[in-house]
Amino acid sequence: MRILLAEDETSLNKLITKTLKKNGYTVDSCFDGKEALYYLSHAEFDAAILDIMMPELSGLEVLTFLRKQGNSLPVLLLTARDSIEDRVLGLDSGANDYLIKPFAFEELLARLRVLLRTPVTVPLTFLELADLRLDLSSRRVFRGQEEITLSAKEFSLLEYLIRNAGIVLSREKIEQHIWNYDFEGGSNVIDVYIRYLRKKIDDPYPSKLIHTVRGAGYVLKEVSHDN
Repeated sequence: MRILLAEDETSLNKLITKTLKKNGYTVDSCFDGKEALYYLSHAEFDAAILDIMMPELSGLEVLTFLRKQGNSLPVLLLTARDSIEDRVLGLDSGANDYLIKPFAFEELLARLRVLLRTPVTVPLTFLELADLRLDLSSRRVFRGQEEITLSAKEFSLLEYLIRNAGIVLSREKIEQHIWNYDFEGGSNVIDVYIRYLRKKIDDPYPSKLIHTVRGAGYVLKEVSHDN
């Protein structure tokens, strides 16, 4: 999951970024509202965390712009203001949630999980395709009964592929979703990580799940061998 963080307090920005990355998120961070809008217009994100009081443009101004553009990106507002009026203003402007400083990072993570949760009756815990199973809560991966050890980036890539099972994803699409805006590794890095995944989840097994679509990208799918 890729998150945009806009927080002008340098130390807090770094702490939140470190916490999010430690918990498996890809993070782009910036320090003012104008920069936040630039990121939002040039990349795809799963959610945004916006401080209300920022230079150039406030978090509320960024949020208002997004909603006027019809952008329904989940947004969590951060603020030192704790009056009911301020909270109502933020929510009425289109925020999905509102967190008052100072806050515990555990609460921030919990609220972010709610924002990103798939809207079903029972929260999604596992993703499955054929005999491949991802446990999202523990970040463990299995093929059949055998557990497969993945790095954090490999898990994020596999999660993105399985969430889009059957859909051909271009290298650019994968790069935008898994790596942050400052990533300069090029599409070859995507190929390298696909090879890492294939070595772990495909090579030891007769049924291959990761497929290359020449000139288009990669797709995770189960291929029937029936005639």
